[in-house]
Amino acid sequence: MIDIRQLREDPQPAKDSLIARGDDPARIDEVLAADGLRLKKQQDFESMRAEQKALSKSIGRADPSERAAVLAQAKELAAKVKEAEAEAGAASAKAQELLAALPNIIIPGIPAGGEDDYEVIAHRGSKIRDFAAEGIKVRDHLEIGEMLQAIDVKRGAKVSGSRFYYLRGIGARLELALLTCAWDLAEQHGFIPMTTPTMVTPDTMRGTGFLTEHSEEIYYLPADDLYLVGTSEVALGGYHGGEILELGEEPLRYSGWSACYRREAGSHGKDVRGIIRVHQFNKVEMFSYCRPEVSQDEHQRLLALEEEMLAKVELPYRVIDTAAGDLGTSAARKFDCEAWLPSQERYLELTSTSNCTTYQARRLGIRYRDENGKTQPVATLNGTLACTRWLVAILENHQQADGSVYVPQALRPYLGGKEILEPVPNA
Repeated sequence: MIDIRQLREDPQPAKDSLIARGDDPARIDEVLAADGLRLKKQQDFESMRAEQKALSKSIGRADPSERAAVLAQAKELAAKVKEAEAEAGAASAKAQELLAALPNIIIPGIPAGGEDDYEVIAHRGSKIRDFAAEGIKVRDHLEIGEMLQAIDVKRGAKVSGSRFYYLRGIGARLELALLTCAWDLAEQHGFIPMTTPTMVTPDTMRGTGFLTEHSEEIYYLPADDLYLVGTSEVALGGYHGGEILELGEEPLRYSGWSACYRREAGSHGKDVRGIIRVHQFNKVEMFSYCRPEVSQDEHQRLLALEEEMLAKVELPYRVIDTAAGDLGTSAARKFDCEAWLPSQERYLELTSTSNCTTYQARRLGIRYRDENGKTQPVATLNGTLACTRWLVAILENHQQADGSVYVPQALRPYLGGKEILEPVPNA
């Protein structure tokens, strides 16, 4: 949530942010008008209540002949106070609703525009292979996965419907190896490992900013009034909800391992083959709580760890600075790492890391004490360190002519030393 005091003092940065996102800057004026009405209604109520208290005290001192009239006046005023209180409450709720619906203010300097207006920061990692020069006909990850008997989408669809799958044999082992490697890397860099709940309350989902433009993506369990998370960011963000943290110079860092669920609403016909865009997957997510003034440095740290993990699996990739209109509600800036996908000759997003500044913490009531002992909202950041989708890029980029797959050296200790994944005969 944006600080209303910041909007009152200088609304222009918030307006500029909405313009960069492709949104209507008049929303800021609407919020400020609602806030002004809230303040007026609250003042009217408090003034009327003070008058009521003064009148109540005068009843005992009133002349007996006037007491009936004073009581009648008090009764009439009580009704007006009740009405004023209701109006103040309604105005407050409306102002809060409009403020809560505003997206975070972006960090100056990021690209304006929508999904296609990102800025490429760098191309890194392994060299993109020339499969034609190697005499290899490129197979996609599903064909390779089926040759390895590692992926089974047909039975996934039979059991659960489209966009579900089984990872079996070496596929299941490879996913576990990848996620364990990521978790180890996070722990080496001071992130506390966490297995997290995959069902959360509406307050937690709303507090992290996901019940806005992302709400159609979320599975809801009405009988329990719980949501299935699409990322452990939600559970990690809610972990310290309502708390005052002891934050020193170093951020408080967690790495969450969880299953994630997404409805993929609106993606009909997009990435329907294989396991690129699915309803359920596993992920290791980094999450940091820090002082706001160091949040941009922490953001670079998360990005560097994502790149370190991509280097471990030996993939060619690029880093992009996501455009404002493609940011989630909570994010003030987001970097994506996209790996090269040989079968489609395009880049595929594998990681994203977002700086949410104080937006989530204000909603969740997470604070720290500054040097003067005053409580202030913390900044929160998140970043993907590995997920099931990485298997797509690993299988395709490391495929060999016979359908076998080279195992990146960093993953071999987690796979019993395997250097090559061999196709299964008659698969």
